[in-house]
Amino acid sequence: MTDVTRATRPSPPHGAPGRWSAVARQGPRRTAVQQGLRRAAARIDAATPASRDRAVDALRAFAILGVVLGHWLVTALVADGDTLHAASPLRDMPWLSPISWVFQTLAVFFLVGGHVATRGYASARARGTSYGRWLSARLSRLFRPVGAVLGLWTVTAVLLLLTGADFVTVHTLVKLALSPLWFLLVFAVLTAATPLLARLHPLWPLAVVLHVDLLRFGFGAPSWLGWINLAAGWLVPYSLGAAWTRGELDHRRAGWVLLTGGTAATAALVAWAGYPASMVGVPGAEVSNLNPPTLAAATFGLAQCGLALLLRERLRRAMRRPVAWAAVALVNLFAMTVFLWHQTALMATTATGLLMGRLPGLHTLPDGLGWVAARLAWLPVFILVLAGCWAAFRPFERGGGRRRTRGVRAPRPPGRTRAAGARHV
Repeated sequence: MTDVTRATRPSPPHGAPGRWSAVARQGPRRTAVQQGLRRAAARIDAATPASRDRAVDALRAFAILGVVLGHWLVTALVADGDTLHAASPLRDMPWLSPISWVFQTLAVFFLVGGHVATRGYASARARGTSYGRWLSARLSRLFRPVGAVLGLWTVTAVLLLLTGADFVTVHTLVKLALSPLWFLLVFAVLTAATPLLARLHPLWPLAVVLHVDLLRFGFGAPSWLGWINLAAGWLVPYSLGAAWTRGELDHRRAGWVLLTGGTAATAALVAWAGYPASMVGVPGAEVSNLNPPTLAAATFGLAQCGLALLLRERLRRAMRRPVAWAAVALVNLFAMTVFLWHQTALMATTATGLLMGRLPGLHTLPDGLGWVAARLAWLPVFILVLAGCWAAFRPFERGGGRRRTRGVRAPRPPGRTRAAGARHV
């Protein structure tokens, strides 16, 4: 038996016994780490209530990550002497517009938000929880991390101005850093109006967007009128989320109608009505589909929501894998920290990089494929800096105290399981 074992054991390469021993030791260590991660994922999986719809969390995680990656890919800070100004590769390379179709995922976030809010409010009413307590709990989770962002950037802006930084540079940095807050304000308003919106049909806000655009672009109405669509445009996917809660989107046919109808309408608006092909704002462009939302953004959101609804079953099956579910649960746990600080991570990397001169993909004009390749190479650095922001500011999202992780809960003993209205979010 010993001879057989020796015969089948691989022998180290000639002249490299030390290196072979190091590689052999790394194998068990790597295996131990993998087993530890699997055990941690299994614990998270076991602590998740069986009633939880994991597809909802997966869609929310993908929406958050889509926005983060989209901003990192299409936001450039160009160094021009002592000034930094914002630019976008979509201006000089408009054929990259399909990138915005993939990463502009806010409609999916509002779809999930509408579904979760209406379901949560119905559950709160069934438990006898007042509207005020329900709303306070939801908004506190939403805005708890905001104070840290505002405080840091207020101090940063003051220090930059006092040390002689160019005002245009400071304005650009602060505007980009605080740009995620507009989303939270709109989301908070819609959340507060959830009792009124729970039965609203999505065609009503879509009709408002249609008429506002018709007045703006067809009859020359003032441009400020378009800001009505800031609420109406995102109310379209939010009310679709309410329809999801009511069970009106359970059949796959609804998803296909939204996907095909939204895609056809968006293509027609871009091809024949003069709407931009990019679904994000482009500096210097005459019309933006996002600021404020246009009819093209709304119809594109319908297509995205339809695709999200069609993917629900596949996502539920995928989320049965403990490792996949653990990753999604962790993204959801600190979603607001990631969302609020991702632009800061981009700018911190850019500012630090200036110490080494104008670096490709970081400070140069985004006008060619070389910039795109360089920017892709910077993404791991952005992720590392964002991880640092997450480590520093995650207590603000968790409230500074110890509380249960949303989405996972320790298994209850038999007989103490909560009845069918288990907490969804």
